[in-house]
Amino acid sequence: MNGSKSPGLAGFGILKNTTCHTEKKISVFFSIIFMTVGILSNSLAIAILMKAYQRFRQKSKASFLLLASGLVVTDLFGHLINGAIAVFVYASDKDWIRFNQSNILCSVFGICMVFFGLCPLLLGSVMAVERCIGVTKPIFHSTKMTSKHVKMMLTMVCLFAVLIALLPVLRFRAYQIQASRTWCFYKTEHVEDWEDRFYLLLFSCLGLLALAISFLCNAVTGITLLRVKFRSQQRQGRSHHFEMIIQLLAIMCVSCICWSPFLVTMARIGINESHSKETCETILFALRMATWNQILDPWVYILLRKAVLKNLYKITRGCCGVHIVNLHMWELSSIKNSLKVAAISESPSSKQINLQPLSSVGQ
Repeated sequence: MNGSKSPGLAGFGILKNTTCHTEKKISVFFSIIFMTVGILSNSLAIAILMKAYQRFRQKSKASFLLLASGLVVTDLFGHLINGAIAVFVYASDKDWIRFNQSNILCSVFGICMVFFGLCPLLLGSVMAVERCIGVTKPIFHSTKMTSKHVKMMLTMVCLFAVLIALLPVLRFRAYQIQASRTWCFYKTEHVEDWEDRFYLLLFSCLGLLALAISFLCNAVTGITLLRVKFRSQQRQGRSHHFEMIIQLLAIMCVSCICWSPFLVTMARIGINESHSKETCETILFALRMATWNQILDPWVYILLRKAVLKNLYKITRGCCGVHIVNLHMWELSSIKNSLKVAAISESPSSKQINLQPLSSVGQ
């Protein structure tokens, strides 16, 4: 019992001389609002993705929808668990000494913060890799990327995130109450031990690596889709590809904007071997930016759907009065046409075909 209490009591030292204060009533109010909006948004996105999965259960889009559903479900539980703990801390006037004598709550809070922060970033990169394979190697994707394999990837990503979150606990390093007294994470003040720096750098490097992989794969996917579009006059069968790449680009942009400040801040703290120069307000602002990622993620699937984009296209064309793109490119055809077009476009023999007769036939 003495050994279990000492980590928690060691973290209470920062509570006495903190310079980072938050208004209790305002903080509780906004925490409840953000948690409610996040839960409702993610629930709506899950319903939309599940409905779409039933329609595309036997098609290549099913794997993307499974990964997207895993991402939204992770965000939903992140709001439920982290939000509930944060509201409890605010409602208890941040009196950690009273309700966290054995450091159990802080450890649970820290584990959840790491897991629900890292898991969506990793899932976003896996989704980008899956779409890149689906567009560049459609035959391989249709034969190897089955629902069973996708579920295995989801499980592996979650287990990996759980391992990273549990690593300090397994090494008997307690999560620390942060200077604002509102959340728990790795040690971010007076970081001098190499292991404390390692955890911060591990978390930030994995997050930044996931963002870099997403950017690279989405770039390859977008370039490949544009090349296929310009090489072939057959536009049918690729609308769902464009829909998914637009969603992936939106997820990537949201993740970069929301998570980059927090990841960079944690990396700077981990690299700095002496006293950290990052203030409590800076870290708290970066954390709130990262929290917005879980609120904005589901709206990508709610707003950036084919039906919504189609209506936006009609409104834009009506306002501008310019015919930009033929509307039938959004018509949904069978997945076989999509795979056939993409497979032909990447085959060596397709490069020797004269495109002029194809254009005349299309006319």
